[in-house]
Amino acid sequence: MFTRDVLADPVALTRALVDIESVSGNEAEIADRVEEALAATDLKVERFGHTIVARTELDRPQRVVLAGHLDTVPLHDNFPSRTEDGLMWGCGTADMKAGTAIALHLAVTEAAPRHDVTYVFYECEEVDSARNGLRILADRNPHLLTDASFAVLLEPTHGLIEGGCQGTQRVLVRTSGKRAHSARSWLGENAIHKAAPILERLRRYRERIVTIDGCEFHEGLNAVRITGGVAGNVIPDECVVEVNFRFAPDRDEAAAADHVREVFEGFEVEFVDSAPGALPGLDAPAARELLAATGRPPRAKLGWTDVARFAVLGIPGLNYGPGDPNLAHKQDEHVEIDKIVEGAEVMRRWLRADA
Repeated sequence: MFTRDVLADPVALTRALVDIESVSGNEAEIADRVEEALAATDLKVERFGHTIVARTELDRPQRVVLAGHLDTVPLHDNFPSRTEDGLMWGCGTADMKAGTAIALHLAVTEAAPRHDVTYVFYECEEVDSARNGLRILADRNPHLLTDASFAVLLEPTHGLIEGGCQGTQRVLVRTSGKRAHSARSWLGENAIHKAAPILERLRRYRERIVTIDGCEFHEGLNAVRITGGVAGNVIPDECVVEVNFRFAPDRDEAAAADHVREVFEGFEVEFVDSAPGALPGLDAPAARELLAATGRPPRAKLGWTDVARFAVLGIPGLNYGPGDPNLAHKQDEHVEIDKIVEGAEVMRRWLRADA
């Protein structure tokens, strides 16, 4: 069990969470510890697998969600944690145990926030979407989320407000040919050679940049994998170019798919994965309050996060956390201790009744 002193200090709590190994699928111990800490409060606590939901019931006019995932990517000689020169090193320090520690710290120490708060600590964010604890919660128990008017996902943003997120789609663009012996190549049709126009269209593609609520979203359409060929002496009869489209949240999934089809007109296109983006939601009153608490302008979230899951439920949300997102999943992952302290102070100012 976490001691009272650890729970009162977001830095110490971050290190305590990092020092519990919780690679996706192995969140039992960390979920147990979080549940124990929350059970000692006046919050209403429910557990679903290794996802914990804790709610204030203060009859405030507005409810907000603070959410963070408990899992990490696999360890890579970066466990347990260590601190040096104002930095905390270790798997999950940036993504996102520092942010999750802030949420847990507030859940335990802020008994009377000015908004009712739903705290969500969830499993399996770093793996297949079907296992994502927030997705499962939204699908099976949406009432625990949909009474909120605003959400904060404490993903790493280096202490800046990042509004919304990009949408993402993966498509397979295919060419077909005719097999033949490579010594008699004129008897076949080379499907890999036929992929050249696909790559040329991608090379010449000019990404769209759109500003929404002061946040500049950059779109991108890129080949991420090419497959083709069956043997070193056979003319290939198929080539597949896998393409990833990151699109601004002013496009819905249908509009994004139409754009991809337009770019690859004349080719066979198969959609294999799609997720919507999320608008910044910065016009929500709670968002304006949080922006004021940070004292810094917002920027766009260039990537996909679970903020999009809240958007699907009609809940505007944003990303805010102490870690540097560029360090996520790296062997040298670390977080600045000052950023943990600052993040906790910002969130506390936002939640307190006298803010």
